[in-house]
Amino acid sequence: MIFDVRTYDIRPGKLKAFVDIFGTYGKPVADKHGFKMVCYLTTKIGRLNQVLHIWQFEDLAQWEQMRKVRDADPGWKLYREKYGDMIVRQEDKIMDGAPFSPLR
Repeated sequence: MIFDVRTYDIRPGKLKAFVDIFGTYGKPVADKHGFKMVCYLTTKIGRLNQVLHIWQFEDLAQWEQMRKVRDADPGWKLYREKYGDMIVRQEDKIMDGAPFSPLR
């Protein structure tokens, strides 16, 4: 099992709009293509205007194939157009769980 951990810094004042756009346009496309969300979080204390979400995949081959199919979906293109330039910075990590982790 692997986890795609994504952190986005969102333009100040745009966090709610970004989250709403994902819920309305992005998540339905991800769901349609079988993406398994582990969590979707926003900061309350600490570095503000951040979104962190984690997605679970069997392996890198599944991750690559599912992203390829999702990215070709016209609904995904619409989602990306809707959020426009709201993302200031993005960090993506592929991680796996330690042997003692409840998620692995």
